[in-house]
Amino acid sequence: MANSSDPSSCLSFTSSPHISNASITPNSSASDPPPTPDLLTNLSSNLGRLLADSGGDYSDAEITVEGVPVAVHRCILASRSEFFAELFRRENGDSEQEGKPKYCMSDLLPFGHVGYEAFLVFLSFVYTAKVRDFPVEVSSCVHNVCGHEACRPAIEFSLELMCASSVFGMPDLVSILQRQLIDFVLKALADDVIPILVVAFHCQLSQLIDQCIERVAHSDLDSISLEKALPDEVVEKIKILRRNSQHCCDPNMPAVDPLREKRIRRIHKALDSDDVELMKLLLTESDVTLDEANALHYAAAYCDPKVVAEVLGLGLADVNLRDSRGYTVLHIAVKRKEPSIIILLLSNGARASEPTLEGESAVSICRRLTRQKDYHTKTERGQVQRLGNCEGM
Repeated sequence: MANSSDPSSCLSFTSSPHISNASITPNSSASDPPPTPDLLTNLSSNLGRLLADSGGDYSDAEITVEGVPVAVHRCILASRSEFFAELFRRENGDSEQEGKPKYCMSDLLPFGHVGYEAFLVFLSFVYTAKVRDFPVEVSSCVHNVCGHEACRPAIEFSLELMCASSVFGMPDLVSILQRQLIDFVLKALADDVIPILVVAFHCQLSQLIDQCIERVAHSDLDSISLEKALPDEVVEKIKILRRNSQHCCDPNMPAVDPLREKRIRRIHKALDSDDVELMKLLLTESDVTLDEANALHYAAAYCDPKVVAEVLGLGLADVNLRDSRGYTVLHIAVKRKEPSIIILLLSNGARASEPTLEGESAVSICRRLTRQKDYHTKTERGQVQRLGNCEGM
């Protein structure tokens, strides 16, 4: 448990340079004398010991997160969160046996994901009104030159914490995290802004939503990727901003051919349905090729691995083709983090050493997306590390 060294502050960050110090003072009635900083610090430390003390268990409920039971104290959660107060009033957990009521995190969340480590940081804030250090192993990547100020693991950890704070009703922590995520939006790659925008939409964080939409609208993210990841109303706002921006910059810019776009989208829909035979029929009925439709890129991003294998088996697509953003199919597969597709592409001639327009190889993309906790972790369907053996090909 990380405690603030400043007794005048009830909330502090010490783990990341992009998080600033703040303070939170509990509400008090106008007739009560204000609590002194020392009293608040002592109270925070005493409550924090309930989480840190392994010598005794005074908890009266459990919340299972990622398969790990976390002991909690219902009186504290209920006093700090209306969500938990209502939950404990409504039911006693899903355990039919005598003892502590038990809850499952996945049953409590209407959206998003909250991991074990993020929930511990959230609980620490609930008990102590302090934000403890973010665990390095789950909030930083393994890229050897990354400063971890806005890499994907740092963003994802903050988003998990935001989901917990928003759903469970901790507005002070939501406010702090929103400022941090706005800073991420300015520093992160455009692709990494998408998950921030999704969570901001569900949490109804208007300021963060506006910042994300502005950043995405001025990025090179294609419409298909946006439509796959974002709610329709958000996509429409981005398209309006883009149309206005294009008109201001170049009013004579040629319009997109709607018939060609329609044919490409039909090919993608066939892939969505795992219907490669329909895709082949569509190809014979139009002048659009697999490469012009970026069909292999699309399959690697969104389809089942067997569909990727079938498209490769046709022998009509260039496995090292670059899309409009300069990404090869392997770059897309690595971003998806699907080992079986990565291995399939490598086995069919994909070059792991091919860089993006920014100079990143598939290996460096993989490292930037991988948490330290997950590094070297084997999966049942393959190992991402195989890319390292092929980097010099």
